[in-house]
Amino acid sequence: MKDNNTTSDYSKLELGEFSNLTENVFQPSPDFKLDGKKFVKDELGLTSSEISFNTMAPNTAIPLLHKHKENEEIYIAVKGKGQLLLNDNYVDLKEGTIVRVATDTERAIRNNSDALFSFIVIQAKENSYEGSTVSDGYLIEKKPNWN
Repeated sequence: MKDNNTTSDYSKLELGEFSNLTENVFQPSPDFKLDGKKFVKDELGLTSSEISFNTMAPNTAIPLLHKHKENEEIYIAVKGKGQLLLNDNYVDLKEGTIVRVATDTERAIRNNSDALFSFIVIQAKENSYEGSTVSDGYLIEKKPNWN
């Protein structure tokens, strides 16, 4: 990672290329670890969601199912191909596929291809969003200066 900035107005984190994310290791317990997973909530100071950037090696799989108590997940396939296992249903993923997974859904993911599979996962509290980008945003008098 490089070029990280945090101000009162914004936070910026440079993760680099997705293919290099395999260097990250997420190890929530001594007997379980995932290569290629990077959470960014803390580094960006996120207050409404968690985002992870993921790259799975070819022909690898998460060896367990999980659910969430409060957070739905949004999976966004960025490069390559993979597959979600959702309540015994296989859902194919390819670049540009987006899947929302409800809290009480059993889930696991795998790369069932011979190439790297990169994806983003966004977690946010289920049923907490009360507005829309149209009603939340508003115009101001100032115009952008793109010098």
